[in-house]
Amino acid sequence: MQKPPENIIEIRGLWTVFGDFVVHRDLDLDVESGEIISIVGGSGSGKTTLLRQMIGLEQPTRGSVRIFGEPMENADHRQRLEARKRWGMLFQQGALFSALTVFENIALPLRELRTLPEDLISDLVMLKLDMVRLKPSDANKLPSDLSGGMIKRVALARALALEPELLFLDEPTAGLDPESCESFVLLIRALHRALGLTIVMVTHDLDTLFELTTRVAVLADQHVIANAPVKEVIALPHQFVKQFFLGERGQRAMEVLREYPFIV
Repeated sequence: MQKPPENIIEIRGLWTVFGDFVVHRDLDLDVESGEIISIVGGSGSGKTTLLRQMIGLEQPTRGSVRIFGEPMENADHRQRLEARKRWGMLFQQGALFSALTVFENIALPLRELRTLPEDLISDLVMLKLDMVRLKPSDANKLPSDLSGGMIKRVALARALALEPELLFLDEPTAGLDPESCESFVLLIRALHRALGLTIVMVTHDLDTLFELTTRVAVLADQHVIANAPVKEVIALPHQFVKQFFLGERGQRAMEVLREYPFIV
């Protein structure tokens, strides 16, 4: 008998309330091991808020968030630190430290461990640079010297510095030109396969979604109204789904889906 997939993330009964405004109401969500799940929703639906709650940057008003089986809402400082060694985060604009070189940005999470010798850190940084297809000569550059695509790659290298099992991506292709976007999507796909990553991604870019996603979690009406493969989600008779997937942008992206049906 085949073993059911393991849930890396389990969210149950989550509420997010700001004053009188309810963002999430009794929200449930599962993320299975090895999948790439895309979180989509309209403006104000709480996509990035939900992502930040998963990584502990914000706390839900009530409800539970379990990652690797451990409850995050009641975790102490040590438990949170141990959990964070197992995931990486790519922020929307890269969030590189402008005064640090590429090398120093990638080395930062390794140095925070306070257990690794500097020569090993150096080797690991250069390995991560190669992993995201940047040159050794890029290591001494400052973020101001980098193109948008290179910033994304450096930020991705930093997110992978501790060899995480779980990777969070917030609008990973936002601000990239079409060529850089396609290249970055291919890189994420290759790393997902090579490293066996589980990926949680917030995106509004339909091309990126269609090319990468295993399942789509749709945030609407304060809940996750669907958490399913793209083809099943598109069939839902919901106004947001129709606007997002079947509008003009969606129709263009669907041409890719029809041409390459193996994507989803």
